[in-house]
Amino acid sequence: MNNDAFVEKCYSELEDKITHSGMTTGFEVMQLIEQAKIREAVLMILEAIGEDPEREGLKDTPDRVARMYAEIFSGLAEDAGVYLECVFTEEHEEMIVVKDIPFYSTCEHHLVPFIGKAHVAYIPAGGKVTGLSKLARVVESIARRPQLQERLTREIADVIMKKLNPQGVAVVVEAEHLCMSMRGIKKPGSKTVTSAVRGLFRKSAKTRAEFLSLIKT
Repeated sequence: MNNDAFVEKCYSELEDKITHSGMTTGFEVMQLIEQAKIREAVLMILEAIGEDPEREGLKDTPDRVARMYAEIFSGLAEDAGVYLECVFTEEHEEMIVVKDIPFYSTCEHHLVPFIGKAHVAYIPAGGKVTGLSKLARVVESIARRPQLQERLTREIADVIMKKLNPQGVAVVVEAEHLCMSMRGIKKPGSKTVTSAVRGLFRKSAKTRAEFLSLIKT
């Protein structure tokens, strides 16, 4: 099947889905349209590297990649701050740390994964505390975008600072980048570590030291 025929097939399937689902406008239709574009692009890549997109192992690959991209880049359609709107009052103004939060993100330079863990801490103010799982949700949401590790780290800290208005926030991210492990310099196992500190963590060396000691235990 040539490229034009494949695109026509994608949009024909789109029209059928719209007809049978009753959708005429809105985000659902846009999702289908964008997935059709991804399928087209993957087909072109397979052809460009000299593969046969019609062979058994690759026939459904454009579809699979389109569905995968809709999942791994779902954070683009989210405001990570919404996860921190669920708060409760607790008279606790000491450090809260959630460490070793696993995440998977995609390097925007080569569109290959970087994989690691995040350590997140904040010191509540005015008794404003959020659920522990919500911090992990923030990490996951921000990771599900084309990213740079430096930006990922900064955005996690900034969202928590903005939504909870705590005394301080600290974030450390450790990750292995497959763009370094499987291509280029080819150094598997090397880790990149980034940090972002806000409020009291920036002002107080003692507070930073406490955080770092806790994530190392």
